[in-house]
Amino acid sequence: MRIRHIKGVEEMIAAEPLIIQKPEEYKGKWRSEIFGNDKPIYLEVGMGMGTFIRTHSFLHPDINYIGFELNTSVMYKAVTRYKKELEERMNKAESAEDAEGAKIAENVKERASGAGPAFKNLRFIRSNARFLEEYFEKDEIDRIYLNFSDPWPKERSAGRRLTSPQFLKLYEQILKADGVIEFKTDNRGLFDYSVETIPASGWRIDAITYDLHNDPEMNAGNIMTEYEEKFSSKGNPIYKLIACMVPAGNMPEQKEDKK
Repeated sequence: MRIRHIKGVEEMIAAEPLIIQKPEEYKGKWRSEIFGNDKPIYLEVGMGMGTFIRTHSFLHPDINYIGFELNTSVMYKAVTRYKKELEERMNKAESAEDAEGAKIAENVKERASGAGPAFKNLRFIRSNARFLEEYFEKDEIDRIYLNFSDPWPKERSAGRRLTSPQFLKLYEQILKADGVIEFKTDNRGLFDYSVETIPASGWRIDAITYDLHNDPEMNAGNIMTEYEEKFSSKGNPIYKLIACMVPAGNMPEQKEDKK
């Protein structure tokens, strides 16, 4: 999904309060200085247009979310879409006459930020994932989402895959002890690679499916990304796994594959 470069996007991103301009300054302080609470922090690495993470932020106000994206134009569009949907949700909630609508409106107003139309539980970082350790302390992140990451199919680029041993080691430096990774892709080669490298790197695969949308258990509550909607509409199966860090030498038997 290619996005044309938006003229002047760098200046617009620099002026956007939802995008944290110097994330390294908040290492170890995201809860206290950015979110103002002690709730869990979930991070999506490579969020694209942000449909997945913004929907999660609306549905789960008790969780803090951070969207991570490198492309400047994609980042700008993701934040713009988030703010537009937020405004629409606020207007709809405020105009609701029933009790449920009034409750939604009350919650929306309570969670609205003082820096423009934004919930307190979603922020954005424009940067490369290889700098994660510079932005977050150990135990600061509770969950990482990897959705439809670049497969980097050539063997010489394997280290750039977000489920490579190099990146898994990086995630260990910021996740809490029982931190979780949720990984979705339509690329069978990347998925097979991940199924092999994740346990070999000292992680435990707790759930796995080779056809997410036809797996009632794992598809329950699934939120689709832009890529997921595109690929699944063509009949492509979606692969997903959930993995957890475990102490060295304490690897229980893996879950049986649902092929």
